[in-house]
Amino acid sequence: MTSSCLNALSQAIHKKLHRAVANPSQRCNLLQELFADVALEVDDRAKDVIVKKEEDVISPAEDLIEGPLCFYDVLAEYFARVPETGKRILEMIVQMWTQSFASNIFALLFHKWLFEVQLDNPEVLLRYSAALVQGATNVFWIDIQTHTRRFQSLFCYLLQDVTLVPNRLNKIPVQAQRDMYLLLSRFMLFYNAANKIDSFLKHCPTFPNAFLNGGPADIFVTELTDQLQKLKVEPVLLHYLSEIKVLQGMELKMTTSTRLKTCLYSFTSPGGLMYPTRAVCHTAWEALDLLFPVGRYPRHLISLFFRLLYPWYWPSTCWNLLDFCIKAILHSLLRVLLSFWAKIAKPKSS
Repeated sequence: MTSSCLNALSQAIHKKLHRAVANPSQRCNLLQELFADVALEVDDRAKDVIVKKEEDVISPAEDLIEGPLCFYDVLAEYFARVPETGKRILEMIVQMWTQSFASNIFALLFHKWLFEVQLDNPEVLLRYSAALVQGATNVFWIDIQTHTRRFQSLFCYLLQDVTLVPNRLNKIPVQAQRDMYLLLSRFMLFYNAANKIDSFLKHCPTFPNAFLNGGPADIFVTELTDQLQKLKVEPVLLHYLSEIKVLQGMELKMTTSTRLKTCLYSFTSPGGLMYPTRAVCHTAWEALDLLFPVGRYPRHLISLFFRLLYPWYWPSTCWNLLDFCIKAILHSLLRVLLSFWAKIAKPKSS
């Protein structure tokens, strides 16, 4: 996208922010509208211009083009390369720090700027870093609630270009580094970054009371466990439970391991409206049996015993057991038939 187009977009953002500052009664609505505008996906016509590598063209990183390309991707790159263009916008956002969506807008538009521009004032740097973490937390939760990944490029930048690059991560205060590590720990599985966990753990910042909190793996799993307990969107929860197999073989403290086991076990109890669905129960059982194979059969027997204590569970329990037995028998018969057919079809040696 040409600099003239991006300059026009920045002017439009500045005008809306100016209206928000001048109209306190409409401030919340205007900021919400602005947030929705910068989070919009770029249409195909504009994308054709953005991906061109020509002079006077600002393009985001190539890896972002493969996924959903939103306006904040392009604007964040623009403000990082041409910092003076976002100065007035940043000043107006600072005036409305306490308002809803202010930190969200800052995180989307200035996450790259924060690590590209040198800031000498420690208090200002701490304030911006805290706003980045808070805004990123908010937008990531929006993705979870809507079961989308519109803000995946922001997550990837904070993970790959900041947390895994010590020179950039050290630009923000230590407390902000810790907060960022905890934030990314909660959303790594959601944004399909399980293959980065080993590198991520190696770049864990130093936490106070490390003896009590445990090592990087314990901190990561503790945050992940807390995240699981907060999830209410079934497809997202199923995704987390199916991806959690990457923790297999990870060395954890006894307290961390027990906490994870208790969390997974809590998803195996079916029931009323506020209880896990059957799909969640089955996926949780699979994860629990994979990560904690010791005591697998006693757990299932205890679960079955408690289900039998409640007569209203009997019909569903009997039906599920019958369904499982029928499928197991059919699969066994199918294997026998295939084996028999393979023997018949095999040519006899002369």
